[in-house]
Amino acid sequence: MSKAIVMGSGFGGLAAAVRLLNKGYDVTVLEARDQIGGRAGVFKQDGYTFDAGPTVITAPYLLNELFELLQEDPKDFFELLPIDPFYRIIFNDKSKFDYVGDEDRLIENIKDLSPKDVDGYRRLARHAKDIFDVGYTELADAPFDTVASMLRVAPDMIKLQNYRSVYSLVSKYIKDERLRMAFSFEPLLVGGNPTKITSIYLLIHWLERKWGVHFVKGGTTALVDAFRRLLVKKGANVLTNASVKKIEVENGSVKRVITEDERIFDCDLLVSNADPVRVYRDMIDSSHRSKHSDRSLNRKKHSMSLFVAYFGAKKLYPELAHHTILLGPRYNGLLKDIFDRKVLADDFSLYLHAPTRTDVTMAPEGHECFYVLSPVPNKLGKIDWATETERYKEKIYRWMDQNHLSGLMDNLTVDFAVNPDYFDFELQSEHGAAFGIEPSFTQSAYFRFHNRSEDVNGLYFVGANTHPGAGIPGVLNSAKVLDKVVPQASGISRVKTKRRRSEGLRAPEAQL
Repeated sequence: MSKAIVMGSGFGGLAAAVRLLNKGYDVTVLEARDQIGGRAGVFKQDGYTFDAGPTVITAPYLLNELFELLQEDPKDFFELLPIDPFYRIIFNDKSKFDYVGDEDRLIENIKDLSPKDVDGYRRLARHAKDIFDVGYTELADAPFDTVASMLRVAPDMIKLQNYRSVYSLVSKYIKDERLRMAFSFEPLLVGGNPTKITSIYLLIHWLERKWGVHFVKGGTTALVDAFRRLLVKKGANVLTNASVKKIEVENGSVKRVITEDERIFDCDLLVSNADPVRVYRDMIDSSHRSKHSDRSLNRKKHSMSLFVAYFGAKKLYPELAHHTILLGPRYNGLLKDIFDRKVLADDFSLYLHAPTRTDVTMAPEGHECFYVLSPVPNKLGKIDWATETERYKEKIYRWMDQNHLSGLMDNLTVDFAVNPDYFDFELQSEHGAAFGIEPSFTQSAYFRFHNRSEDVNGLYFVGANTHPGAGIPGVLNSAKVLDKVVPQASGISRVKTKRRRSEGLRAPEAQL
């Protein structure tokens, strides 16, 4: 049987393992850390469960179809809980905006803030849908590894004004600055600067409108465990503490990988969920890399990083939403500090995750668990996090205590934080970037790392650095591209499965 290695077990790697099993491969997953999940890891302490990374689940059909490919019912493995509102956005002037899926409620919420922008939002939403129909429906799981593939869609991209930034296109339709921020912040969820990132990423807005926002019962870690159980049940080997140090290439094709502890895994095919910059530069001899030379890799521009504080409280805050965006006094200026100047600003905008709004089992009875996330510069900013971490964390806690979580400082229980060093050393992401390479126009689609290596036969990539990009739908679709570029395992017929009509896959499209 043909052997496939999947290196890295983020959602892209886990989805790739499922798709390779479906193609008839003998699959082994190698994870460098002591737990699978990549950025979707978990911290557990004193009865609290803290999802380490992604908590916003959209496009649930992408999850469901992976289990259905292997003839399993996803409901036997995990449960998705709808979130309402999708996000609560609290502006610096303390005004609020609930972004919800129901159109009538959404229009009323817009009207409460800025009646003059209702018609503009309707036009914006139609434009977002048009971008979604091309940028997602047609292209999200399509290989972008030829110039022709790029040229084919260029006219549509120009017609849809994808040469404009997300913030610029939103501002064309929306006049109230608060709503401009509310409808343009979502690119930050995939590592992009809303004032610079191509407006194709406005498709995120319609994706959320179409399929909703969800949370996994038990936390995102429960979804990671669901994949582990599925893979083991179907015969895959899932190994932790197996950090790859070298990929051996013979006659232009991948032949084996060698781990840090000198274990050798022969393979006919290798799918990497790791950072391609480090894979190419650190694991593959330069003699095998004509396209991805060290010089070429050094020219890549990387996304911002994150500072994330995880904390528990022995006080309940029932007025909170599950997802809350706390916007500070600046928007464009703060984005310049993070992405361009790469300095740690005195002010901040935050994302506050309060999962006990939806699932009380995430914390001990009568307690809350949270994480608060602040976008910060990647490590090219030269910030000394050894001295800044505690100071910055305390500053965020005190600001939230004074403005949003009254009494927090007196009710803290569990308390710890991660900074860009975590993304650099623990998650092995170049420059501590939280979302891989920056999703700029010149690093999107054909210009992103290709799912099929141009240098080494049998080497493939999935995850945030590849097409279509970061975010759970992005990395799941990057694995879906494998269906079109990875050959069927030799001597094996594709398993025929009858796809169930899951709610996520068949969800009716939102209407305007």
